[in-house]
Amino acid sequence: MTITSALNSAMSGLRAAGRASELVSSNIANASTPGYARRTLSIGSYSIGDIGGVRVNGIQRHVDAQIVSDRRLAGSEFGYRSETTSYLNRIENLVGTPDQAGSLSARLTDFENALITASSRPDAIERLDSAAHGARDLARAIKSVAGGIQSERTDADRNIADQVTRLNDTLKSIETLNVRITATNNQNMDSSALQDQRRILIDEVSEIVPVRTVNRDYGAVALYSTGGSILLDGRAVEIGFEPANIVTPYMSIDDGTLSGLTINGFALNTSSELGRLHGGTLGAQFEIRDERAPEAQIKIDALARDLIERFQDSTVDPSLSAGDAGLFTDRGAALDPLQEKGLANRIEINKLVDPTQGGDVWRMRDGLGALVAGSSGNATLLNALSDALTIPRVVNSGSFGSSPLTAIDLTSRLSSQLGADRLREDQQLGFASAQFYELTQMELADGVDTDAELQNLMIIEQAYAANARVIETVDQMFDTLLGI
Repeated sequence: MTITSALNSAMSGLRAAGRASELVSSNIANASTPGYARRTLSIGSYSIGDIGGVRVNGIQRHVDAQIVSDRRLAGSEFGYRSETTSYLNRIENLVGTPDQAGSLSARLTDFENALITASSRPDAIERLDSAAHGARDLARAIKSVAGGIQSERTDADRNIADQVTRLNDTLKSIETLNVRITATNNQNMDSSALQDQRRILIDEVSEIVPVRTVNRDYGAVALYSTGGSILLDGRAVEIGFEPANIVTPYMSIDDGTLSGLTINGFALNTSSELGRLHGGTLGAQFEIRDERAPEAQIKIDALARDLIERFQDSTVDPSLSAGDAGLFTDRGAALDPLQEKGLANRIEINKLVDPTQGGDVWRMRDGLGALVAGSSGNATLLNALSDALTIPRVVNSGSFGSSPLTAIDLTSRLSSQLGADRLREDQQLGFASAQFYELTQMELADGVDTDAELQNLMIIEQAYAANARVIETVDQMFDTLLGI
């Protein structure tokens, strides 16, 4: 080896050691930075004639693509389960449990107790007034639950609009980064920082929609939903959605009153079974708006219908004629079974017995169709009204089964169904959370290990010192030669 060759090797070794130490410092400084991938220096040797040295081939980002992909899918599932579980918790709180004051079951029990109390003293106006107030409170409780369900649908619609906007913006940003990464790689420059930024953005997309990445030339990537839709391949798609100001019980995606999704102008299926973008938080919002909340609406409408039918019966109140509304009404009118949708939002107490609407509470005792007050000691109708709540009836809608149910049985079954749904979703959320956590830990384990980086730094320092010693020796040799 000539002196020139030795000097060149040492100088190139110093440059490589300096660059490697920079990477170690960067790794340690960014050990907790989201999206950061550990870097190492790729080096090799070269020789040109008698001259050789250390060649820096480039910078390597260490990412386990399979773990990252699995973690993203687990994150999508976790986000989906979090949204649906949160929704079920809110609906369950709206309906309440029998032991909670203000729940549907409690309101129904209070009304039944008020009827029993009034029947023991039918001449006591205050007891009749309490029974009328109990009926009004029960109707208001049903309307409150129905209103809460529609608020959930409206909120879901707004969340969809927000997430679609965020998704479009993020896809455009990834498209821009793809272009910059490709240009950087074409110039043989380091694109690691740009790839870290893109990784964070893809994570944001995968939270909204579960995606898989496909590598393209020069470091670019394409994004596909797990349902098979192209989100980005060269250019980002444009996802369209038209939000509604408010969602009512009568609006649905099937009749065109609610918007679905479009990709570059083409309609997209958004159902939980066939949805091309289902699985993340966006799919969860569509499922809440178009499936879960409407299902809850059907059940609460069935409860309202059952309650109206129980008291719109001339065998219960003989003063009623055919077509007359009973104690509970559809906005003052008699029940029309063909207009059940949204009934829980419209249920009201008959104004004939509501003092706040100019009604007379004595009609609770003497009949809604009575022209004048009857005997103050007659409790026959009050007993019939109380019995109407406890007579088992087959519920005509709402998927409550074919077994006859009392009013309190029906309300309790509604509460138990919601509780069971919420419990199942809690279990699914627990599994999704554990899976997401474990994959995240596996990904972090493949990240920056500060202890290992410090060990690498010590090795780099030794290499630096060795090369420096070679340069020092060469310098001494030149001094010796020049002094001859």
